Amino acid sequence: MSDERKQRPRLPPRWFVRLAWSIHRALYRITGGRVGLWRARTNRWGTMRLTTTGRRTGQERSVILGCLEDGPTLVAMAMNGWADGEPAWWLNLQAHPDARVVLADGQRAVRGRAAEGEDRERLWIRWRAIDPKLDGYAALRSSRTELVILEPRPDAPR
Repeated sequence: MSDERKQRPRLPPRWFVRLAWSIHRALYRITGGRVGLWRARTNRWGTMRLTTTGRRTGQERSVILGCLEDGPTLVAMAMNGWADGEPAWWLNLQAHPDARVVLADGQRAVRGRAAEGEDRERLWIRWRAIDPKLDGYAALRSSRTELVILEPRPDAPR
């Protein structure tokens, strides 16, 4: 097997990725949130339901994402299933940084921003420790994959 083949992981067809997302969202909806979210662990990412404000409509938009916990903050990748283009939730969060997340153990008000500098490098290494093929997947995209930090909002009621 050549080195190039090892470096460029294969993704399932786009239709399959979209179908998996649809099934995941449906399970979450049908079970009233009892199925579909799990906590991040040291060696495994978790999931959260992020609700942002639409940049054009002003309406709430929700999506289920993979995340890591970094102390009180959550970290997600703006990677659109490794396809090109920025995911809508990230564009919405850039326009309206205040959002809500639902985790397996509760809800939080958060404010989103892109990770920069040393924070970005440290968090990328954490993601890579969970998925050794991360750099290969990121190379499939024509633009940088942003790491999004979701910090607890200081103005939110506790």
